[in-house]
Parts: sequence; C-alpha cells; structure tokens
Amino acid sequence: MISDTSNTETPKKEKKTYTVEEIAEQLCVSKKVAYALVKSGQFAYVRAGRAIRVSKDSFDKWLNQN
Repeated sequence: MISDTSNTETPKKEKKTYTVEEIAEQLCVSKKVAYALVKSGQFAYVRAGRAIRVSKDSFDKWLNQN
C-alpha cells in the first residue's frame, strides 16, 4: 500500500504583525503616509532594529473604529 503524503500540509502560523508596507497596501496610501500613521501612536508597534512591526490586533481594532 502506498501512502499519500501530499495532503499533509503544515499549518501556517497566524500573523500577529503587519509591516508598514502591508499597512500602506491595506489603506491604499503611500508608505510615507503609512509611516506617519504608525508614528502618530494610534496603534501599537515595535521596532526590531530598523524594522517596524505593527500589532495586527491593534491595527485591526483601529481600522474597524474608523
């Protein structure tokens, strides 16, 4: 009997953060505007070196309020 292992997919991790580029795409704005929004403090973000990661929960909550 031959085992079919092609159907076994590794479950993907759910994203917990967005990049600034992803924020810009979702809002249909430039990266410059997205960076200004991030720095405005309206949602939580962290810096990892030069990279900025925006909390998905915080951003989604902010987006649904506006």
